[in-house]
Amino acid sequence: SSEVLEAIENVIQGVLQSLAQKKAPVLTVANRTDWRNIEFKDSVGLQMIPACTTKQIRSDCPQSARRFALMLKILSMIYKMVQSNTYATKRDIYYSDTLLFGSQSVVDQIINDISCMLKIPRRSLHVLSTTKGFVAGNLSYTEEDGTKVNCTCSATVFTVPSNVQGIKNLTSHAKFILIVEKDATFQRLLDDNFFNKVSPCIMITGRGIPDLNTRLLVRKLWDSFQIPIFTLMDADPHGVEIMCVYKYGSVSMSFEAHHLTVPSVKWLGLLPSDLERLNICKDALIPFTKQDENKLASIQKRPYIACQPLWKKELEIMAASKLKAEIQVLTSVSSDYLSRVYLPNKLQFGGWL
Repeated sequence: SSEVLEAIENVIQGVLQSLAQKKAPVLTVANRTDWRNIEFKDSVGLQMIPACTTKQIRSDCPQSARRFALMLKILSMIYKMVQSNTYATKRDIYYSDTLLFGSQSVVDQIINDISCMLKIPRRSLHVLSTTKGFVAGNLSYTEEDGTKVNCTCSATVFTVPSNVQGIKNLTSHAKFILIVEKDATFQRLLDDNFFNKVSPCIMITGRGIPDLNTRLLVRKLWDSFQIPIFTLMDADPHGVEIMCVYKYGSVSMSFEAHHLTVPSVKWLGLLPSDLERLNICKDALIPFTKQDENKLASIQKRPYIACQPLWKKELEIMAASKLKAEIQVLTSVSSDYLSRVYLPNKLQFGGWL
């Protein structure tokens, strides 16, 4: 915490020095969303380059003065929280003055900018994300406040902890981890008691694009158990994008890649080639929208696809057919095909990429 306080004090000192010299204070932040500032490393995923381009948030410029003020406001809130060893969610910060901040996304962006500027992970700033992810299966752990969580004993769903860094005593006999894209599929697998049937496993869903805590938990489980991690996604560009976030990270959070990415993640399904192999009826598939085409084209150009020839092939199948499918399409074969046949076969015979 002394490092965090010192980092914030240095920023404020810079502001005061500018004012003492009768200059307009400026905050310098990295361009987090610029692909030119990102390099791809096989072992880490997408990470920010040390000499990345920056942008200035000036206090004397009408376009950025408001953002400058909001950054100082949030810095002061973080400083107080670190000093008093209290925590707040991003929502708490937004609701402390909704008129001032205007929207939740403004708060989210500023907190990420501050984290990147100070080179300090967000959880060390005492800012927690509201968690939306779920976990179930063969896993037990103790939360930071001493609460014991045992996912193993029933088909109960547990919310991903809001302070993943603080959980300890993780124990599991799981043979693999299954990341499921959507809540509906996750619930279906729970109802079918999937995590006990094939072999003990841990199931996680970020319920769409994963929040930070879900990604942190996947990484923590990987560090703790070093067991295979598989993803079960829709066979569409959006599903591929979500899987890439778990595996390689996102551009906007590339400055934290070392804590968040799990490059060993494998693509288990639903593969575009599975649709042909299983003779899924064309009527059950969904035609691409223009947005799907653009998203797929952008994914195909990304640096990590070049080193994944089998993924590349699957994306080419998808691009050629211009058709997508949700995981639920497997119910057209039979109602419990996913948990009874599809996943057991894939896991037994190595049907992943």
